[in-house]
Amino acid sequence: MGAALSSSLYALLAALIGAAVIAWTFGLHVLPPSHTGWMLTGTIGPDPVQYWLGYTFFKRAPWTWPPGLNPDWGLEIGSSVFYSDSIPLLALAFKALHSVLEVSQYWGMWLFACGALQAFMAWKIIGLATPHPLPRLAGAALFALSPTMLNRLGGHFALGAHFLLLIALYLCLTRARPAVRLLQWAGLILLASLIHSYLLPMVAGFWGADWLARLVRPSPPSGGRGMGEGGAPASRKLLAVELLAAPGAGVFGLWLAGFFVLSGGFGGTWGGYGRMQLDLLAPFDPSPWGAFLPDLPEPDHLETGHSYAGLGGLLAVAIAGLAWLRRPWPWLRAWWPLLLAVLGMLALAISNRVSIGGQAFVLFDIPERVLRILDALRASERFLWPFAYTLLAASVFAIIRAFGPKRAGVILAVLVVVQVLDMRPGFARLDRYFPVGPAVAPLRLQDPFWQEAAQRYRRVRLAPTGMQARHWEEIAVYAATLGLTTDAVYLARLDPAKVEALNARVLAELAEGHYEPGTFYAIGDARTLEAALQGADPARDLIARRDGIWVLAPGWLSPQ
Repeated sequence: MGAALSSSLYALLAALIGAAVIAWTFGLHVLPPSHTGWMLTGTIGPDPVQYWLGYTFFKRAPWTWPPGLNPDWGLEIGSSVFYSDSIPLLALAFKALHSVLEVSQYWGMWLFACGALQAFMAWKIIGLATPHPLPRLAGAALFALSPTMLNRLGGHFALGAHFLLLIALYLCLTRARPAVRLLQWAGLILLASLIHSYLLPMVAGFWGADWLARLVRPSPPSGGRGMGEGGAPASRKLLAVELLAAPGAGVFGLWLAGFFVLSGGFGGTWGGYGRMQLDLLAPFDPSPWGAFLPDLPEPDHLETGHSYAGLGGLLAVAIAGLAWLRRPWPWLRAWWPLLLAVLGMLALAISNRVSIGGQAFVLFDIPERVLRILDALRASERFLWPFAYTLLAASVFAIIRAFGPKRAGVILAVLVVVQVLDMRPGFARLDRYFPVGPAVAPLRLQDPFWQEAAQRYRRVRLAPTGMQARHWEEIAVYAATLGLTTDAVYLARLDPAKVEALNARVLAELAEGHYEPGTFYAIGDARTLEAALQGADPARDLIARRDGIWVLAPGWLSPQ
């Protein structure tokens, strides 16, 4: 019992190390659920605003079927909390609790949970090689100091759930009773589907590797402490059931979150597969994170700078490589399905359009029908993550095997110090992302008109609307704050056909003076303003500029 208690305390310490990394990077002021100012100041762009808007409209709307639908934000082009990247898992939970518990934001808690779970799962994985606490804690800190994870938590909150990948890796490296393993994979894939669409295929890739390993190797391999221990050989019948149940859990989660509400636009409104691919030098390119290595040439796309491993991580791989050359590890050959899976995801990250130092060349063409599917995963550089974490775990294993637990613990502790020192520019960069400020950000729209309009109308339309249309953020935040519905949106994906049809309809209605009951309009371009002037009744309808935005308020000049 004493040993178990000691192990539990060390595991808790590992989780606290991960949480401390988040506190150091982002601060404690993001934690209180009532504090939304750090998300809405616009310091790092519109993404956190998008997450807050998606949840805010969602939590106060009636339940729908499927429950993730969010029609009040977007109206005819509205979709779901899945496409507002509001972490459907938490949005659904806190909406269910909304009548008894008011939570304005849960992303601060999420940041800390991601850091803690990242370190805890690293502790579990390294525990497969040694029970010694020092290498396990130092290794956990190295995983928690992942620039790729911290980059994502600095704005792309849902994508920071890298602990899902570590859980999947842990399941690949261990065995359990077949029925238990089926439930574990189904549950993990369900979780991933309710967190983010990029993490789901990565977790599914790990599952495929483990399923294949159990199919071709009914008996556990030998070679590492704890690796493969426990569990009876999987029966072919249960494996067949799992082949349906695990992907089915992912499809069910996507349905719950509202993924299937879209009929088009999955490729996004810009870019495409192979345009945000992994540059082969990206893991070694320190910008904007590293202090010691020289900057390398890089491609010009939005994922650039998100794949640096950190000098501590790179040195861990180098030391492990030398150790492996001196003493090869035959055990690795037994895990070829895992190697195949992570190499496959690495190839997906690189794409058919290979980039080296920003210079890209096409290796082969992809059929158009296949490319349309791959376009949904246009930011393919992210598929480096499963390979990178697997490589780092293998490196820690190799260091422990080559030097023994105590020496390996010292080596890994030194690498943690190197990682922290190297990442100083990155920490300084993220320190500016969520500045300490007012708990609640004031509305940007301060003219008295807006408050009165919220009393007289139920809905505000943005004309024309679309992905981040002009004035979308001011109008959407205003509507969310004062309880109106709106079609002013910024979503991960939109159906362009629906947007085009809505804009054509609203333009015609404005030109004819046929207004929707309970609706006023924010106008974003000259063509729409001209149509509004054409259809308005000067004796009844207000067309004016308020806080720099042209508005059409039908019936404003008539007696209420």
